Amino acid sequence: MTEVLTVALPQDPALDRVLAALSAGGAQALVVGGAVRNTLLGEPVSDIDIATSARPEDTIRLARAAGLRTVPTGIDHGTVTVIADGRGYEVTTFRRDVETDGRRAVVAFSDDIRDDARRRDFTMNALYATATGRIVDPVGGLPDLASRKLRFVGDARDRIREDYLRILRFFRFLAWYGREADLQALAACHELRGGLAGISRERIGHEMRKLLSAPDPAHAVRLMAEAGVLPLILPGADAGDLPELIEAEQDFGAGALPIWPRRLALLGAPNATEALRLSRDETRMQQQLAEAQTLSPAAAAYRFGPAIAAQSVLIRTAHDDAPAFGWCHEIARGAGMTFPLSAADLMPDVKGAALGRGLQRAERAWIDSDFTLSRDQLRDIARDPAPDGGKGGTVDA
Repeated sequence: MTEVLTVALPQDPALDRVLAALSAGGAQALVVGGAVRNTLLGEPVSDIDIATSARPEDTIRLARAAGLRTVPTGIDHGTVTVIADGRGYEVTTFRRDVETDGRRAVVAFSDDIRDDARRRDFTMNALYATATGRIVDPVGGLPDLASRKLRFVGDARDRIREDYLRILRFFRFLAWYGREADLQALAACHELRGGLAGISRERIGHEMRKLLSAPDPAHAVRLMAEAGVLPLILPGADAGDLPELIEAEQDFGAGALPIWPRRLALLGAPNATEALRLSRDETRMQQQLAEAQTLSPAAAAYRFGPAIAAQSVLIRTAHDDAPAFGWCHEIARGAGMTFPLSAADLMPDVKGAALGRGLQRAERAWIDSDFTLSRDQLRDIARDPAPDGGKGGTVDA
């Protein structure tokens, strides 16, 4: 076991209170996982998790003795949330897996931090830090973190069989924190990818959102495709132009939208909504991004707003279909357009369903004309039922 005094944990009096409360009973209490990893990498730290040798009932007792509130959020698996200064810290007892089925595990509590480390996914996530900043590295995660090599703890196949979602987590962590993928890990992801069929699409979608939100996920997604994982979870996706999209984002800026929807739209998977269990709003955004790519920048901005139009230009640029120079001005022009025809311009001659069809027909023609048709021309188009095959008429019966 390697121990190094190198990390300065974030200044957090509430965290200090929790660690002190657990240590007061003689138990080990250490920060573990992402907080340690990110601190060593100089990355922002969000959630802070704690691992302890104290059993859950002892965690509750020691926390309450220190005046801290507790919530038994996952007590069967050893997890108690301890509230200090209004913040929650997940405290989990050292444990080892007794039985797994690829999704859930039966665990036994342990007094040995090495048992706890051996059941974690990647070596860079199996780093612990004491309250004084001393790093405890039971599985050799520090060298991997220094070289940004993503490696499973122990045998990659064993770790994946414990939870097949770890296949996607491998590519997600590679995108965010890795530069080099362990070859045995890649081989295991390819070999065992069929196990993802037993993972819910909600969980798969959650991982894909995070993966595609990385600053530059192109390398990870390419390896994901080569390993046969991407076509399995997102049939029809083509990541070939993702590096060009990343470059376009860097050249022109990311715009107002979150970056993962734009990158998902570039992949072009025909059934992303079902495959990733997208929400109604997320689905609508994907539909808008797809349609906007078929329109001029001005028309896209008029139909869907300047943010969607700008994202569609970035996607088109990645596909080597960039609009003509000056598209920024075209987006601003389209976004400022107002359709000059209203229902009042057609009534009382046109009513009911024919009124709605006529306005839609006129608006399409106006957009196709690059917003040049006059109100009189649009009124004539709206009144003419011919484009609808003679349906609708001008006056409801």
